[in-house]
Amino acid sequence: MTPHFNIVLVEPEIPTNTGSIGRTCVGTRSCLHLVGKLGFDISDSAVRRAGLDYWERLDLKVHDNFDQLRPQMDPSRVFYFSKKAERSLFDVEFKLGDWLVFGKETKGLSEDLLQGVNAHNILRIPQWGPIRSLNLSNAVSIVMYEAARQTLVSSKIPELSL
Repeated sequence: MTPHFNIVLVEPEIPTNTGSIGRTCVGTRSCLHLVGKLGFDISDSAVRRAGLDYWERLDLKVHDNFDQLRPQMDPSRVFYFSKKAERSLFDVEFKLGDWLVFGKETKGLSEDLLQGVNAHNILRIPQWGPIRSLNLSNAVSIVMYEAARQTLVSSKIPELSL
């Protein structure tokens, strides 16, 4: 089955965030890619508890590093999320199969990873309050459901229940 979206977490640190994101991936028929050094063991009970009984249904792929994943991606359909970006996620027309890349909870995506990336593909989630950033699992949900609103809902996919 082709995933609706590809969610990429680069070096996630908090197991409950990853578990929650995994559950959201199952609910949106998206693939979860974990990249690099994880801050927990993938079999950690906290990951599975946050993913509930859906963890077994998750389309999960683990990659040693981002370069290992890069050949699978169409660079024009990869979107990187950073609080430093100028462009908002609401300025993008998402498509089925897009790659949505998020960094670790404490530091976000590294400057090294973002170097050479078209600035047009680096996006932010608008924030209007005095916070530094959103929780990773909340950020992924916001982006995934905006992408779903644009693509899945508009295409009237029968198995999608709203």
